Order: sequence, then structure tokens, then C-alpha cells
Amino acid sequence: MYVLIIEDNPDIVANLYGFLEPLGYTLDVATTGTSAVELASASPYDIIVLDLELPGLDGVEVCRKLRRERRIATPILMLTARDTVKDKLVGFEVGADDYLVKPFSLVELEARLKALVRRARNENVEHILEFGELRYDLSCGEVTRAGRKLTLTPTGYKLLEALMRRAPAIMPRDVLLREIWGDNPPDSDALRTHIHALRQALDRPFVTPMLRTLPGSGYRLVDSEDQQP
Repeated sequence: MYVLIIEDNPDIVANLYGFLEPLGYTLDVATTGTSAVELASASPYDIIVLDLELPGLDGVEVCRKLRRERRIATPILMLTARDTVKDKLVGFEVGADDYLVKPFSLVELEARLKALVRRARNENVEHILEFGELRYDLSCGEVTRAGRKLTLTPTGYKLLEALMRRAPAIMPRDVLLREIWGDNPPDSDALRTHIHALRQALDRPFVTPMLRTLPGSGYRLVDSEDQQP
């Protein structure tokens, strides 16, 4: 996903990079309203994350220009410390698609980004995840591998969904912790226990393992025919 971050706070920018880049997002940054309008007009971003407190043009004016002057339909998520209903209404009136108040959860931010992009692409009906021999029907919670039904723990289903959505990319351990447990993750032994249980259900009945642990990096799913670590 190609994201334009319009934000002049270097700490927030660093946090967004640290969280989103390992998940596979490609990020550009604009630190002023004027540069934001030019960048957004020049490149086909999937989504725009827009702070309201900007030097020069503020976020409201940036959004208004993108929508009314540049005719850009890219989804826009506003980030701001302004939390009154009036402020939110102004944001929506000038063309924002969603509004997230600071301080915010990075996990919630990513969930909102994905939801906005799915809506823009008309991909809201996403019931089936497939990777290699794996098939996960989210509508009924059924997981099969090579046609064989698997029974997982409640946390196992969450882990598998997170891994399948990014397969075959590596899911960093800290990102996986936040994905499943938000900002209050358990200790590392709990994650190892859940991964072990998932591996027992996913790999033990089969000849070829699909769930790989990469020491110091995280976890990934591999296709049954792909034996590269």
C-alpha cells in the first residue's frame, strides 16, 4: 500500500515509519501543506494520512484543495488533537473519509487504513483467505489445509489470519504482538505458547511445514513447495 503522510511532527512520522514499513507499506512524507498538495497531485497514492496542524496551509485547507481544486479522490484519514464534534464535521465537510484523534493506537490506525482502501477499491466483501494449501473462510471460521479441516484455539485463528494476510512476507514478532493484543501484549512466553499450538495444528499432521520461525526476526508462512527459509 502506497501512503502519503502529511505530518510535521518528526516523532509521529518516525512512529508511523517504524510501525507501517515492516508491514509492507511504502511511505512518503510531506511536512507542509503546500508540499502536501503537490505530492498528492503528482503520485497515485492508495491513501493519505493528514494532520490538521500544519505550517502554511492547515489540514482543512489541504483537504479542500485536494478535493475541490485538484479533484483527487484518494481516501483521506485525518489525524488531529481536535476532538470536538464541530471539528470533525468540518473535516468531513471538506472531504475527509475518516478521523482519528491523537493520541491514537497504531494498530487502530492500520485497521482504518485497510478499511478505507478496501472501501475505495470496492473490496469490502472479503470472506476467503488463501495461501498455498491453506484456506480460511472468515465468514464461518473454517480453516482447511489441503482440504483437511483444522481446529485452532481462539488466539490461533487470529494469529493465522494475521500471518495469511501478509504471507509470504515476514511478520515481525513485535508487530504480531500488537496485531493480536493491541497496546497491552502478554509476555514473550505467551506468544511462543500460542505459536507452538498453531504449529501443532497446522503442520504436525502434514509432511511439509508451513509455519516458519525466523530467530530474531519473526514468523512467516511458506507455501508447501517453497522450502527456502
